[in-house]
Amino acid sequence: MIIVLLNVYLVLLFLLVKLGVIRLNLFWKFSPLLVLLILLIGLFIPMNWGAPQGAALVVRNSVAIVPSVAGEVIDVPVEANRPIKEGDVLFRIDPIPFEATVKALKSQLAFAELRLEQMSQLQSRGTGRSFDVEQREAEVSQLRAQLEAAQWNLDKTTVRAPADGYVTNVALRKGARVASLPLAPVMAFIDTSKTIVGVAIDQIAVRYVAQGQPVELTFKTQPGAIVTGRVESVLQAIATGQAQTSGTAVAPRAVSAAPFVVRIKLDNAAFADALPAGAVGDAAIFTDQVKPAHLIRRVILRQIAILNYVNPF
Repeated sequence: MIIVLLNVYLVLLFLLVKLGVIRLNLFWKFSPLLVLLILLIGLFIPMNWGAPQGAALVVRNSVAIVPSVAGEVIDVPVEANRPIKEGDVLFRIDPIPFEATVKALKSQLAFAELRLEQMSQLQSRGTGRSFDVEQREAEVSQLRAQLEAAQWNLDKTTVRAPADGYVTNVALRKGARVASLPLAPVMAFIDTSKTIVGVAIDQIAVRYVAQGQPVELTFKTQPGAIVTGRVESVLQAIATGQAQTSGTAVAPRAVSAAPFVVRIKLDNAAFADALPAGAVGDAAIFTDQVKPAHLIRRVILRQIAILNYVNPF
């Protein structure tokens, strides 16, 4: 953009000299350099903190689907990358062993309740011991707890979607055997209930960024389009400043000014929902500083949006 403005000045200077409005003396010969310095110091350098620009990235939460019970898969009705709603079935595990456990416990519980009733009647007539009644009550309570756990296991043979979204890379098939192991997920579920857009802003520019400020964005997946949004928050931590528990002393490492991440909420919810996870682009945040530079930043962002038709990087 600075080259465009400088070329415009050179064209105007050329026309004014040709028309005889000004004489090409030493001052006018060096004026392009003076204009370049004025543009840099007075407009483009302050623009970097008055209307900072950074790379934008669309992130979605991923849930590793691990079944709560082990068994043989009998049905996988879900399709890869097809939108589903919260509660839709992802896959089913053979419920027969769990149903058998529930039936056995129900039978035991019914018998225990009958024995408890008989012991209570004997005690009320003075021919039974209170110890026997208490023992039967404990047995009934224990069987009820076991039945509740068995019913929970039976319900978990049907694995459902935890939120609105889709599953990707579905390799699970009927007949496969799954285990209830945290390190052995069988599906990757992408949560689309909320779109997270992060913008990387240099640390020297983030000091003027505040919640609610307007934002304009353009994405590679939608070349030529400009969308608007608002600043939700500035994330107050990055990996380079994170201390983790370890058994070693401090290890010196190179320190660099890594950018901070600003979280953005798009105004167009439908557009946000349509963005795939991993979509990249550019964004500009318009702060309360150096407002004359906002127009220049808007023009630059629209140039990037148009170049997205041919620029894959």
